[in-house]
Amino acid sequence: MTTAPYAFTDRHIGPGDDDVRAMLDRIGVASLDELIDQAVPKSIRLERALNLPAPASEAQALDELSTTMSRNIVMKSFIGAGYHGVQVPPVIQRNLFENPAWYTAYTPYQAEISQGRLEMLFNFQTLVAELTGLPVASASLLDEATAAAEAVGIAIRHHRDKRNKIALAGVPLPQTLDVLHTRAEPLDIEINSDGIDDTTAALIVSWPDANGVYGDHKAAIEKAKSVDALVIFVCDPLSLTITSSPASLGADIAVGSMQRFGVPMGFGGPHAAYCAVSEKLTRLMPGRLVGQSVDAHGRPGFRLALQTREQHIRRDKATSNICTAQALLANMAAAYAVWHGPAGLQGIASQIHALANGLAEGLSAAGVAVLGTSRFDTVTVEVKGKAQAIASEAEKGNRLLRVIDADHVSIAFDETSTEADLEAIAALFGAKAKASATSTMPGKPRGREFLTQAVFHENRSETDMMRYLRMLADKDLALDRAMIPLGSCTMKLNAAAEMMPVSWPNVANLHPFAPKAHSLGIRDMIAELEGWLAEITGFDAVTMQPNAGSQGEYAGLLAIRGYHKSRGEEHRNICLIPSSAHGTNPASAAMAGMSVVVVRCTDDGNIDINDLKAKAEKHSANLAALMFTYPSTHGVFEEGAKEICTIVHEHGGQVYFDGANLNALVGLARPGDIGADVCHMNLHKTFCIPHGGGGPGVGPIGVKAHLVPHLPGHVSEGSNRAVSAAPFGSASILPITWMYIRMMGPELKKATEIAILSANYLVARLGNHYSVLYRGRGGRVAHECILDTRILKDRSGITVDDIAKRLIDYGFHAPTMSFPVAGTLMIEPTESEPKAEVDRLCAALIAIADEATKVEKGEWPAHDNPLVNAPHTTVEVLAGEWTHPYSRMEAAFPAGEFSSMVKYWPPVSRIDNVAGDRNLVCSCPPMSDYSEAAE
Repeated sequence: MTTAPYAFTDRHIGPGDDDVRAMLDRIGVASLDELIDQAVPKSIRLERALNLPAPASEAQALDELSTTMSRNIVMKSFIGAGYHGVQVPPVIQRNLFENPAWYTAYTPYQAEISQGRLEMLFNFQTLVAELTGLPVASASLLDEATAAAEAVGIAIRHHRDKRNKIALAGVPLPQTLDVLHTRAEPLDIEINSDGIDDTTAALIVSWPDANGVYGDHKAAIEKAKSVDALVIFVCDPLSLTITSSPASLGADIAVGSMQRFGVPMGFGGPHAAYCAVSEKLTRLMPGRLVGQSVDAHGRPGFRLALQTREQHIRRDKATSNICTAQALLANMAAAYAVWHGPAGLQGIASQIHALANGLAEGLSAAGVAVLGTSRFDTVTVEVKGKAQAIASEAEKGNRLLRVIDADHVSIAFDETSTEADLEAIAALFGAKAKASATSTMPGKPRGREFLTQAVFHENRSETDMMRYLRMLADKDLALDRAMIPLGSCTMKLNAAAEMMPVSWPNVANLHPFAPKAHSLGIRDMIAELEGWLAEITGFDAVTMQPNAGSQGEYAGLLAIRGYHKSRGEEHRNICLIPSSAHGTNPASAAMAGMSVVVVRCTDDGNIDINDLKAKAEKHSANLAALMFTYPSTHGVFEEGAKEICTIVHEHGGQVYFDGANLNALVGLARPGDIGADVCHMNLHKTFCIPHGGGGPGVGPIGVKAHLVPHLPGHVSEGSNRAVSAAPFGSASILPITWMYIRMMGPELKKATEIAILSANYLVARLGNHYSVLYRGRGGRVAHECILDTRILKDRSGITVDDIAKRLIDYGFHAPTMSFPVAGTLMIEPTESEPKAEVDRLCAALIAIADEATKVEKGEWPAHDNPLVNAPHTTVEVLAGEWTHPYSRMEAAFPAGEFSSMVKYWPPVSRIDNVAGDRNLVCSCPPMSDYSEAAE
């Protein structure tokens, strides 16, 4: 038997043994152990190896997981209920979904190096605006259920928190109703209030409802309008291609899932939800919004607009705690629409509708009771005690139906359904399907007047589509090109072996509500992963349901709230949060019904223990929780972590541990041992799920035993209090983390040590050129550091923005800007980056400091130098006339001679953010607008 020459650990970790020795020498320590002893407080150290399986090779791990997943049984699903079988176009699967140029990119905060995915997200927003008839659509939300809850939040904020009732027209899907109740309870919002009056904030119209039926809700909508309540439509977007838009029916907001636009079911996710609003609600929208602006030379360019990271500004007054999206899945959905075009989408929708009506008419003709007269894809049948028997008979033919209760069974058709399926299902009821049936869609047929934009008509051939996707990818800078040194973001390797299982059919095509016997493999994998994460973090239980870090925060705080309530201490509602915290912390606390009290930080970046003691004492009777990040957002290990937890516990509070910086702890220390009661883990950071250009993410939480009864449940699992639409959240990408842990095993500790080594090496190299704002014990940092660039502004006028944009010319994504301290750069190199790449970044930052010195000395004018003019595009560099005081080579190749084959060229120069917000353009206008303008 032969073994691989290198273990996966050596493939994942960038620096080799010789590199490590050189880095240690530069730092001035003899060994990794010595460095870790200096950086990490002994009081929190885990003095044993993690109890994980020994590392497996890539082949071994894939074989093991394949064996597990072979226990899944994938049948053709007619369950529906928000999840549908799809035909993923191979050109999209191979060139987008499985392409690291797309899935390893970060959230497009740096617009100049993100134009490709911003353009596709702009297409997504255009698609949603066209389908819904509403003028403004966001760049996606997490899932349909949470999108509906976010819409309720918009309505409450629109009425300035003076109305608290939400009426329902039509029954929502069970998981949507569950999430609505979860979100409503802490904020005293009433769902399904009797009637509509002047205390009603919104009417939610399920279009169609949980049974697939379009009801007559005209009177309810008119009543809502008469009392100024907002009207929220929850719509199947594919159905909107062949019927009236929600806006034409009175909708102020429309939400739903884009899953059936070419995104696999994946046992529940991840999928992109959509949200579109009327003009007056634009600035209340949660999440991200892509807008069109111009660059420094007047060329059009895209950027994130308005709400971008608004939690950092408004904190507990933010519109939502959402700080991510489902960008990769939204881009897949947009690409699906680009590929099929309006005619193709209507063809798919019409075929689905014809199958549903053919069944309904055939059943009715046979005397079988069918619910409702207007439907799109779903037929719900009354069968008086026979529902389960019929479903069991269907299962014998490898088809899954939805059993609603003992008397009702539901059949949902999708684009994978065939005439043979229709005939077989009709036969289950002793009926014969109708060969042709009359449309039963409500409203007017859509016609051809939508999606007239050129992009939805230009890419019918696979050659065109392949090149379009490549063209967009080439505009962007992702991990497949260079390191992305974003502090607090952990942009590490997403290994190919980790990614492969996501596309396996027995993962991708599994319905989340399939019988449990059909999902034994993925459930076993999830249970094993939960156990590993519990061991890594020191908790008693883990739930995978939260499908973003923000949702993990929310679920953790709800668990704390539930715990206090169970003890008769529901009055505990004060949440202490350090001033340095990420903005989602106070936003999450507010959503959980808590009041935020800020704890000061000292000048060295640590939590002020004296201020914490004083505020814990002051609010002792009502103290619910402390939220804190460790290592701190300032990039250091605080000495007083255990003392902090003790103080909070002494006053009856619980400790919420923000796991954003877990990449500095794994194998060295465990949050549960430090004293935390609950912690969320960002699997899209520490545990290798890629960021996808702005999502998906996964934010599971670990809890101590006393909080286990208060974890989120799900209606499909016989419980409630769901925080996500699917019981296991974004289940189909959990194999990525399973693979990572399985291949690393206890060697995860080495990854952590190298991450800390790389950050301290970077400090050693840059310390003479930039001030490192915060250092911990022994002058060491954790896995990231903050460079104070404000001195360059004071001396030369060069801003942190100038440095960030100039780094593009050097071929880098900028580090995190102005968080947690304005005017600074936070850098996290991670363990995956080779020493050569870290050296290249250091050389670039040193060169930029030297360039700023030239400005300071007057060698380059303050208004015309390569920093303030950065980034430089090919158009500028190849211009016939060059009037700048620096050379073209200094502009484009500042590091010296560089192969043009690997040079990254930004497609636009610096984007004007102010112009984009002043003139908000969030979707591409239809072709008719251009025609009218020409006339």
